[in-house]
This record gives sequence, structure tokens and C-alpha cells, in this order.
Amino acid sequence: MTHTDQLNRTIQLQKVPKRIVSLVPSQTELLVDLGLEASIVGVTKFCVHPKHLRLFKNVVGGTKQIHIEKIKALRPDIVLCNKEENTKAIVEQLDGVAPIHISDIYNLEDCFELIKMYGELFQVEEKASELIGHIQKEREAFRSRIKTKTPLKVAYFIWKKPWMVAASDNFIDVMLLEAGFVNVFKDEKRYPEIDLSHSKLQEADLIFLSSEPFPFKETHVLELQSQFLSKTVKVVDGELFSWYGSRLLKSYRYFESLYD
Repeated sequence: MTHTDQLNRTIQLQKVPKRIVSLVPSQTELLVDLGLEASIVGVTKFCVHPKHLRLFKNVVGGTKQIHIEKIKALRPDIVLCNKEENTKAIVEQLDGVAPIHISDIYNLEDCFELIKMYGELFQVEEKASELIGHIQKEREAFRSRIKTKTPLKVAYFIWKKPWMVAASDNFIDVMLLEAGFVNVFKDEKRYPEIDLSHSKLQEADLIFLSSEPFPFKETHVLELQSQFLSKTVKVVDGELFSWYGSRLLKSYRYFESLYD
């Protein structure tokens, strides 16, 4: 069987994969929600959803560093990676161990394409189609509920020491737009380092501190609130702004809560 991943790489499979190693947390959760938990044999230490998974599956490292011998010992039929979350060195290490499927996510259409690809790869097309339909329904309902609201300007912090924000050309920026917000750093690229004196921060109505990858807490809210007295500063669930796959089902209800 011949398949193509999101980098347009061709993958040859002799059969439907029954032993899966997933090196991407959001994709691991997606597999479970497609009914494929029993086929997962290896995950990363960051695969935290569902919570019980790491108790029963082999942990083969993180998203940037892997234990290649552990993966080899699992005799996977396929390894699932992501262009941004996993390194080129990891993909090179895995060459010859098993076929590698690499995702490349920039927007919602890429997310839906990946879900459809997994449906075909693992022969769960009906579940994949249903999941896409449910996400689209949540998306449309949310858009309808906020259509009369004036878009607020947001600065979205992902790191401290140095301070870093999500700008454009990343999935967080897409999800900020999905949530009905305007990213004040949309004219910059990727994840720039900034100083708290940056003029763009003065344009923001809201300052979001993401719960990941840096674990911002309420103490950080107080720190920034003291410098930006006229603005709303809050910690937000980073997973719901940066995880793709089935977690998107929860994103839109969460976005609505941010307007309260």
C-alpha cells in the first residue's frame, strides 16, 4: 500500500499498521480518539492525554530526543512525527527502523487533512470523518455566537527569560484568529524575543500567558499586571491554542469562555 504524508513523502506499507510509535503528543491523543489505543506501543514523555497512557505504553523519550534502541525493540509498523515538533536528526535516526509519517500543520485545513490521512492509514475512515464533522460543527457554532463581538487585540506569551511571543507563521496565530482575536505581533514571524517595553504591547487589549511550553502561573499574571495596569492579563490553556487533532473539539467552547 502506498501513502503520502504532509511533506509529500511516499510511504510504502505492507499492511495496516498495528504497532504504532507516536512522537507527537497531540497526534497520540488523536490516535486514541480514533479508537487506536490498543495499537499504540510507544509514546513520548509529553504524551499526557489521556493521562493513563504513559502507565501502560512504552515511553521512548521526548519530542526532541529519543531512545532509538527502545523504539527498535518495539518493532513498530510505523512511526508518527511532526516537522516542527521533531528534529531532522530524529527522522534520520529512524530511517530503516520503520516507515515514518510526518505531519506539517499550519492551519485548520492541514489538521483536517491529517485526520483524514490517519483514517486511511489505519482504516478508521468513518471515525475520522465523524471527528472532522464534529470539529467543524463546534467551529461554526462558535463563529455564530461571537459574530457580533468586536475583535480584541492580544499579545500571546509562550516563554519567559527571554520573553517570547507567538507572532505569525505558526499554529497559535491561526488559533488566535479562530478564537476571534487579533494578534498584535502578526507582522512579525514565528516566536520573536521581545522586551516588555515593546510598543506592540501597548496596543493589546489582552495579554495571554500560555500554560505551555513555559508554565506560566498566577504569580506571572501579577508581575505583568503591575506593569500593564489598564490591560487584562490571564493564563490561558496552551494546549487549546496549539494542539491539533481531536483536542480541537474542546478549543471552541474554551475560546468562548475567554470572553466572559
